[in-house]
Amino acid sequence: MVWAAEEYKVDLSEIEKKEYHFGGYLEFRPILSGINHGGALYQVRYFNQEKGNILDEYNGKLQLEGSLERGPARLFARINTDIQYSTPDWTEKTNLYEAFLSLKPSSSLVLDAGKKTLKWGKGYAWNPVAFLDRPKNPDDPDLALEGFTVLSADYTRSFAGPLKTLSLTPVLIPVGDAINEDFGDKYYLNFAGKLYLLLYDTDLDLTFLSAGSRTPRIGLDFSRNITTNLEVHGEWAWISQNKRTAVDENGRPSVTTADAQSYLLGLRYLTEKDTTILLEYYWNEAGFSTRETESFFSFVHGAYDLYRQTGNAGPIQRAANFSQGLYGRFTPMQNYFYLRVSQKEPFDILYFTPALTGIYNVDDRSFSLSPELLYTGLTNLEMRLRGTFLSGDQLTEFGEKPYEYRIELRLRYFF
Repeated sequence: MVWAAEEYKVDLSEIEKKEYHFGGYLEFRPILSGINHGGALYQVRYFNQEKGNILDEYNGKLQLEGSLERGPARLFARINTDIQYSTPDWTEKTNLYEAFLSLKPSSSLVLDAGKKTLKWGKGYAWNPVAFLDRPKNPDDPDLALEGFTVLSADYTRSFAGPLKTLSLTPVLIPVGDAINEDFGDKYYLNFAGKLYLLLYDTDLDLTFLSAGSRTPRIGLDFSRNITTNLEVHGEWAWISQNKRTAVDENGRPSVTTADAQSYLLGLRYLTEKDTTILLEYYWNEAGFSTRETESFFSFVHGAYDLYRQTGNAGPIQRAANFSQGLYGRFTPMQNYFYLRVSQKEPFDILYFTPALTGIYNVDDRSFSLSPELLYTGLTNLEMRLRGTFLSGDQLTEFGEKPYEYRIELRLRYFF
């Protein structure tokens, strides 16, 4: 008997690399917050409004990205739209996060022009050496960030000795009326760079930013696997003539200029049972001291009481201006610990990852604690339930936040 078998033909279209890519995600994120009526940052935000004990908020996000690659050229773009409803206001903001052209004339050289994030640094929650990136939110460090418009190159060489890889990245950052206007002082062509070395199985980066729109600064970072399950990393940065504005208890601002250093030390450990432990310590000399934050919070409380008694909104409005980008920013003080523990598929529950994240302010002993449950078992759908609980005395960072706790559900559909 003769057995006939159908010949299998390989469809090359299935394995060929596509020239284009389009994708993104659509997100819905409702939040319930327990209001901290006595918090200074609540008072500057809602001084002329009456809020209940619970504040509901509804957030939507659409993030789109696409690329087109042909020969040595590649185009990439990412755009982000955020929509928020918090009674009684709707807000919408659309930002072009990245849009750049990449040319690869040889295997060792890449040229980029356009808006992009450079992602310098080895830290997870903070990156002191990321001189050309916007600061992360340590409470959610994986979120995509808006980049700056740059001209950059990457030149890479490989070697056979202890130095296995060398990469040089020079960067130009123009600042003017319509380009990178929030980077710093206008009408400068800033120069920065990074030297990467893979030396003795250790990743090393040397970074710098020359004087111009910002004061000059230099940085160093490293990452090394001590064992297959243990990685250590760190960063150090020095900023020349850093300007810092502090506000005293009477609302008087004072500006000091001095060199400032910051550093980060961290480790990541994976246990045999797939538990990931991430621990980082961050010290920032440019941050506010305990005395400076206590003075500002005292000023806010006094200004709020004055407004409630007399209707004079001048001082509290001035306090609100100081909170923007100063005392109201992420981790504005000097000493922090970050801890994240996540467990992959406990009790053999597939696609399920619970985690616990904590941020501890060493100076004033206030902290935030965030348990979360992540499930990715449905096609293209990610579901995350997360709570954040704050603890701290009056005049401490987390004790003066606008809420005492937050509970949020994030539904994210990828396409």
